[in-house]
Amino acid sequence: MQRTTVLSSWGRAIRRALDRAGVDSAALFAEAGLDVAALDDPNARYPLEQTTRLWELSVRATGDEAFGLSVASQVNATTFHALGYALQASSTLREAFERMVRYFRLVTDAADLQFAAEGEDYCFRIRPAGAVAPAPESIDAFISIFLRFCRSHLGSGFSPRRITLRRPAPASAAGYERLLRCPLEFGAAENAIWFPREPFDRRLEGANPELARHNDEIVLRYLARHDKGNLLARVRAVLTELLPTGVPAASQVADALHLSLRSLQRRLAEEGSSYEALLNETRQELAQSYLQDRRYSIGEITFLLGFSDTSNFTRAFRRWAGCSPSQYRERGR
Repeated sequence: MQRTTVLSSWGRAIRRALDRAGVDSAALFAEAGLDVAALDDPNARYPLEQTTRLWELSVRATGDEAFGLSVASQVNATTFHALGYALQASSTLREAFERMVRYFRLVTDAADLQFAAEGEDYCFRIRPAGAVAPAPESIDAFISIFLRFCRSHLGSGFSPRRITLRRPAPASAAGYERLLRCPLEFGAAENAIWFPREPFDRRLEGANPELARHNDEIVLRYLARHDKGNLLARVRAVLTELLPTGVPAASQVADALHLSLRSLQRRLAEEGSSYEALLNETRQELAQSYLQDRRYSIGEITFLLGFSDTSNFTRAFRRWAGCSPSQYRERGR
């Protein structure tokens, strides 16, 4: 099973927050077993276990239960590699969040993101991707970063509908309340933010689809290198290649990976997934990516995803996104 990792540039924001707090960041990195030299390599990654240890040491050294919020203030576009620039160039906030969901494993494969319409709101969820959950301080930081991103486009007065956090309530929630400015629940069942839908569907002033696509390509090249040896990524790559010829059977994918069908099924189960789940996820991710590129017609996308006709593709896409492919494409204009 592949080791869970975090992009090392994330550590730069932690180091800056520690330095601002007057803490010896180099000593804490060493105690956590992390090489500070990796901070200067934009492609390097840290193991999740050591990164979680760094969060724990940082909270202890600063005495700040809300340390994750301090780290969020030190994040910039390069913290998320090329994904940061792709987010800034997105056509709408909805598109930006969908892009974050699609490519978040560049930042870390420790969490799965979900973004979906729920009535008059959009709900954005952060869920553990494996047996070991990310540090609660990292969730605090991500929540704050995403909210800061929204406010950079919608104004500093923007607030979400509500936020729920799985972490226990801190001794003082004043820092959270001051920054998040919305109904807030600690000790909840999930880490999630609810946003009003209307502002998320507006075209952003800095929208640049060409620049967003260019950075998407950089992200994909990075992930191709990172995913070498990652079974889930290898299955997705084979599916992407085979789908234009129709929906491949699991046995075809197993053959392409030089595995028996039973071995493929067993190894996917060990990763907490299945062939059917990966097929569905891959088609959804590819559909959203192709629809953002207007060079592809709806008919061409139908073919590339292995659907027998456009009506079947449209029905499937409505289940995924809550709207038709044409509506999804128009929202991103």
